[in-house]
Amino acid sequence: ETNGAWSASRDKFREEFPGPVGMGYDRFVEIGRVVLVYFGPEAGKLCVIIDVLDQNRALVDGPEHISGVHRQQIPFKRLALTPITIAVPREARVKTLTQAFEQGKVLEKWNASSWAKKLAQKEKRSNFSDFDRFKSMLAKKKKSVFGEHIAREA
Repeated sequence: ETNGAWSASRDKFREEFPGPVGMGYDRFVEIGRVVLVYFGPEAGKLCVIIDVLDQNRALVDGPEHISGVHRQQIPFKRLALTPITIAVPREARVKTLTQAFEQGKVLEKWNASSWAKKLAQKEKRSNFSDFDRFKSMLAKKKKSVFGEHIAREA
């Protein structure tokens, strides 16, 4: 009888808290996960995991005509998992991958993300000339003084 009571309370708990409890991580290495290459000749480009080769490497594909990454093995240490996933089968053909990439609107979702915007801003600032950095510094100072002025009035 106590086993029945335990079972009922467990079922009630599962109804209130569905899914893994206390598991705050949701970006797992999985087939169809869109990743950003952090290091190497493909750095800064998006691609999709199409197979997990072993605990250290994944087979990824761009597709090449969209993102510029051809099908290759890349170590997980060089990849950053994004929150974007698409539905593709294991070792999908390029045509299948391209259709899923376009239907999932991966590039649009990526460009709308704050991560992509920060990377674009970083790239933009890395190309600043000395005068551009000077103008940026003056704008920050002006913004800072304006914020202090508003804070004093309140």
